[in-house]
Amino acid sequence: MLKEPLLKDQHNCADCPIRHRAVCARCDTDELEQLDEIKYYRSFEAGQTVVWSGDPMEFVGSVVSGIATLTQTMEDGRTQMVGLLLPSDFVGRPGREGSAYDVVATTDLVMCCFRKKPFEKMMMETPHIAQRLLEMTLDELDAAREWMLVLGRKTAREKIASLLSIIARRDATLHLRPAEGQVVFDLPLTREAMADYLGLTLETVSRQISALKRDGVIQLEGKRHVTVPDLDRLIEEAGDDADGGVFA
Repeated sequence: MLKEPLLKDQHNCADCPIRHRAVCARCDTDELEQLDEIKYYRSFEAGQTVVWSGDPMEFVGSVVSGIATLTQTMEDGRTQMVGLLLPSDFVGRPGREGSAYDVVATTDLVMCCFRKKPFEKMMMETPHIAQRLLEMTLDELDAAREWMLVLGRKTAREKIASLLSIIARRDATLHLRPAEGQVVFDLPLTREAMADYLGLTLETVSRQISALKRDGVIQLEGKRHVTVPDLDRLIEEAGDDADGGVFA
């Protein structure tokens, strides 16, 4: 069940953990005040649908915390997870009435939402908001193309290493930590969700994670708390360049 909108004073733009990466990253004080007039926060429980494919969207917004998936359903009922939404990722497309994908909260999710029509008007009047959204959209396109390589050409071990490196680098960037050397993060996906996203079986995911742990590439505390002693080594295991690709 959808939770009630969060009160505005629970989230202050100046203290927002995604402020430096969000669509409002370059906004000045006056512009943030304008956005504040059209924004609200929503929280979703793990497993809850944020929006169904084809349904009209009255909002656009950014993931503040948690993770969601983009899923497409074929005519015969089969579904395919086609993307992940991590903190600071943007949901919705200005100028489009509906959603192209099902958006489902994988973990408990908090979103900063903007009423769509006022946001579209502000985009027209504030070019650097439109510019920032364009940059984010192009990054998303690059990430989608890179992910085609992950799913189509990489081995199971490389797929797991790729996903872990994506999450590690995003977590470091979000928390303004260097994406190098030892990195520590909490894995937001269950192994079942990882299997679904990567097109692998649950047994394969568990086996490859155990192998990476055994080889010292990662360390695990429980099932979710991950330490990567050397990020460059993880990236090498993923079959990527040393710069880590487009996901950082």
